[in-house]
Amino acid sequence: MSNQVTIPFGTITITDTAKRLINECLETKRISCGRLVREFEDRFAGLLGVKEAVAVSSGTDADILALAVLHDFGAQRGDEVIVPALSFVATGNAVVHAGFTPVFVDIERETLNIDPARIEAAITSKTRAIMPVHLMGKPAEMDTINAIAKKHGLVVVEDAAEAHGALYKGKPAGSLGDLAAFSTYVAHIITTGEGGIITTNNEQYGDILRSLRSHGRNCTCKHCILNSGADYCAKRFKGVGGEDIRFTFDRIGYSCKMNELEAAIGIGAMEVYEDILKKRHDNLMHVLNRFDRFAPWLSTIKEEAHEQIGPHAIPIIINEGAPFTRAELTLHLEKNGIETRTLFVSMPTQCPGFEYLGYKLGQFPHAEYLGHHGLHIGVHQDVGIEEMEYVLAIIGSFIDSK
Repeated sequence: MSNQVTIPFGTITITDTAKRLINECLETKRISCGRLVREFEDRFAGLLGVKEAVAVSSGTDADILALAVLHDFGAQRGDEVIVPALSFVATGNAVVHAGFTPVFVDIERETLNIDPARIEAAITSKTRAIMPVHLMGKPAEMDTINAIAKKHGLVVVEDAAEAHGALYKGKPAGSLGDLAAFSTYVAHIITTGEGGIITTNNEQYGDILRSLRSHGRNCTCKHCILNSGADYCAKRFKGVGGEDIRFTFDRIGYSCKMNELEAAIGIGAMEVYEDILKKRHDNLMHVLNRFDRFAPWLSTIKEEAHEQIGPHAIPIIINEGAPFTRAELTLHLEKNGIETRTLFVSMPTQCPGFEYLGYKLGQFPHAEYLGHHGLHIGVHQDVGIEEMEYVLAIIGSFIDSK
């Protein structure tokens, strides 16, 4: 293969079904959150085997609303949520926007995920939840995390933004905690272009989530999502004096509904989900199973016997003592048509926005190391084994030159 090969980080598959549904929406002029959003939610819930799925406008909003549910059960603004120090910044931002204080815990280098052995030391009387992140689609150690949460009476909210298709001991990510938040952004396996979705087996949580995404309104049943205009619903008029309860508000809410055009793309993506998942997983494992050739200078994650990694991307870590920098490797990959992303940063100590919390550089050595020495590249459905071989060859040529 020539150096003219290009491997963009992500892609989007827009099916004929999606295009047909989008055109129908445009013809009928019904594009706000309605029947297609409801259908997308039902399909997503069925895929994971959960009772409730509530679609919103982004994965960040999914995180925010999943946490905001806690206010209905006694949580106070300023209470604490434990999160890994390493994640896309949306994880930490969401905790703040939900009205809580993030308490950061370092990660394990080998898994990229929160170190379960460090969680209990971070729990205080103000802790209300633990939000593990399945980073790069590799499941966090959920049995241990759930046991800690149960012991201390905490809620577990999975940040499953990158974990479409991930399995942990036979169960899908998104069904392992009390609630879970997915992103359906363009780079993900199930995509709506922009969007997110929250899953739970708690029907009361589902009602609260439907209220939260629509300004905190009283009307929370699944019917009114249909926005069918003249379609009469007796439940709506049970307010004082027969008032429409869609315009009474029980809680501080948000405005973050998914729209019909996005849901149409998602419904199409669900039709080809298994094919996309298999291709991406095959791509990922082709590289991970051959990555030892780059030791000791480079490393990546491994798929353990108890799990299936959700094939979001290929993480690459430049190890101590390597005779090159991340910037040098990134430049080599980019010059050869392989698009890269950094492997995020330590939110509490490498993101200025969190300086107000008072953490100091050095408190999260593993997260901070990856903040300087990690990157990731795509494994999406528009590339295949030939392109993965190209990636390995380009990395190999770089290593050989050092």
